[in-house]
Amino acid sequence: MTELIRLAAVQMVSTPRVADNIVSVDRLVRGAVADGAQLVALPEFFPMIGATDEARLAIREVADGGPLQGFLSGLAKELGIWLIGGSIPMAGTDAARALNSTLVFDPKGQQVSRYDKMHLFGFKAGAEAYDESLSIEAGEQPVAFDTAFARIGLSICYDLRFPEYFRALGEVDILVLPAAFTATTGEAHWEVLLRARAIENQCYVIASAQGGRHETGRKTWGHSMIIDPWGEILSVLPTGEGWVCADFNRQRLETVRHRLPALKHRRIRA
Repeated sequence: MTELIRLAAVQMVSTPRVADNIVSVDRLVRGAVADGAQLVALPEFFPMIGATDEARLAIREVADGGPLQGFLSGLAKELGIWLIGGSIPMAGTDAARALNSTLVFDPKGQQVSRYDKMHLFGFKAGAEAYDESLSIEAGEQPVAFDTAFARIGLSICYDLRFPEYFRALGEVDILVLPAAFTATTGEAHWEVLLRARAIENQCYVIASAQGGRHETGRKTWGHSMIIDPWGEILSVLPTGEGWVCADFNRQRLETVRHRLPALKHRRIRA
């Protein structure tokens, strides 16, 4: 397997306007690739934040194609990269809701994997309240896929709080987590949970987030980061648009697992 692959997590402050966000994605991904990135992960809800539920439903796409899928496929192919497309609304079984889905494209522009977010965020603290289940349909199964350089597990945002989800993926080399964490929950828990997932699964973690104050006043936590299998933060962007890069180093991964073979020492398995 390839020893080194340059990873990137893109951070955005998405608007309610898809066209504006697509321009930002194009610019940011090209910037990350100019920094050497070979695998780029976008944040959750990259096409639209702050719009109504009706507006988000209006941009749902079906599995056999749509403008967002076409854009992601074309960008991956043009730049010759692995592109993990944050999340976009996809049609499911409920006409009143959408699946929140991560689509993965290989360097030829082919879609090679898809994950529909399983855990739906609910939070209430005074005037700050969220209930994703009102507009989002839950996915049904964890997803991981294989490449020539690594086995990669997919997850989205609130999944981060459920360690059993990551165990259900099996042994993976890289975990990817696009997110739009709130500032309140992010400040308290984002970093510690991400580092815990890296440490307990002895793998790299790419967390690509929304990060800033959006037009509607919503504030997302940001702090997109890449973490190594020992829990060390290799690169982080606290707030605002941009990207972070770091190397996936197979020798580092295998050294950590050899020195502390915790995955082999597990006694409880699903």
